[in-house]
Amino acid sequence: DNLVINGSGKLTVKANYNDGITSKDDLKITGGNIKITSVDDGLVGRDILAVKKGTITIEAGGDAIKSSNDEDNTKGIIAIENGTFNLKAEKDGIQAETAVLIADGSFNINSGGGSVNGTKKAEGNMRGAGGPMGGKDNNFNRTPPTENDNTNSDKTATAETETESKKAIKAISDIGIAGGTFNIDSADDSIHSNNNAIIEKGNFTITSGYDGIHADATLSIKGGKINITKSYEGIESAVITISDGDIHVTSSDDGINAAGGADGSNKININGGYIVINASGDGLDANGSIYMTKGTVVAYGPTSNGNGVLDYDGTFDMTGGFLVAAGSSGMIQTPSDSSTQYSIEMTYPQIQAAGTLVNLQNSKGKSIATFAPIKDYQAVIISSPELKKGESYTLYSGGSSTTTATDGLYTNAKYENGTKVVSFTISSSVTWLNESGVTTAKSSMPGGGRGGKGEQRGQRPIVPQDQASPAQ
Repeated sequence: DNLVINGSGKLTVKANYNDGITSKDDLKITGGNIKITSVDDGLVGRDILAVKKGTITIEAGGDAIKSSNDEDNTKGIIAIENGTFNLKAEKDGIQAETAVLIADGSFNINSGGGSVNGTKKAEGNMRGAGGPMGGKDNNFNRTPPTENDNTNSDKTATAETETESKKAIKAISDIGIAGGTFNIDSADDSIHSNNNAIIEKGNFTITSGYDGIHADATLSIKGGKINITKSYEGIESAVITISDGDIHVTSSDDGINAAGGADGSNKININGGYIVINASGDGLDANGSIYMTKGTVVAYGPTSNGNGVLDYDGTFDMTGGFLVAAGSSGMIQTPSDSSTQYSIEMTYPQIQAAGTLVNLQNSKGKSIATFAPIKDYQAVIISSPELKKGESYTLYSGGSSTTTATDGLYTNAKYENGTKVVSFTISSSVTWLNESGVTTAKSSMPGGGRGGKGEQRGQRPIVPQDQASPAQ
């Protein structure tokens, strides 16, 4: 039946056999200081688990907080209005068979022992809509394969071994977060939906052994402050739309990745916000297309030529916003020629050391962009509303700036003592440069970059940086 816990008192539960507190229907908590130690799950409400306020501390051998009805898509919900949550779980921190809805609160979540216990993605397969993997939680390329959440295990129909799901916040249907403070350290995805996820506000510090934020179908970020300090892939979904927010992503593979849907259906839409990417793989990666209309993107991509700071299979339509990107040169792509906003790409003959300033000025000496890449680089991309067709510009290297950089980007600063690299005039949507001046695109792929439509990942040509010709 239903169970309601209210009042301001303290409740301590030590569950040495199974769950800490469980209800076969609704479990509602309206206050109190609750501390649970359980060999399996901490709090379980089958139909709905709702928390209005209170302080909840859980150490669980299973899931910390769980709603378990998987037979009715109007039930199996976790709804949190406010409260303080300190959750340590061997499996998932917060897990709902339908939806997780969070309005506010303070959350400290450690799942699966934290990111140090993260699993490694295997190359080749993709999860999500249209992907080959079975089970409810199709973990893109996970090794071992994926899970069936009825038993809280990651597995496929053909898998002989199983691994437990160790996500921080997970829903089989949808996740909606309207606010709150989140400190997450997870072995698996930190925030994971098998369908859609929306983040409207909140302050997130995420350390993940796998994806920072993942949704199989669509992911919308409309605001908030998101700092993914460690991940395999930072933000991942079939369709990603960012309208606002302050987002920092550090990843050992792709920073923001649109993948898992039918070929060409994957999209990254950037309609606002401030986004900083530090990726060892691709910075912005879409197995379809990228669209940018507003906002600021600062992307630092790979130092190896096996990936690129920008990577897409369709088009990258740049109609507004400010983009600076730096990385290796072997797989370089730029915004597409169909873009209405102008872009430049510069390939250097040698690798440039991290911290070496890049400065672009117009003919009147006004700086269009000044930034110091945080890693070694051989190619840079700049797109700005201030770039105009028929006007002349000069690119400088080195030197110094009169202000302090934020994320390597200098704003409203006076640049001085730089070395001239090249002067040029913009005549097309994308201007390709080397030290001799304007050159041709590196290939006929979308945006002129390598590895576009028609080439399978892992089979694209790689040009060693010390052999790369700026004009090839």
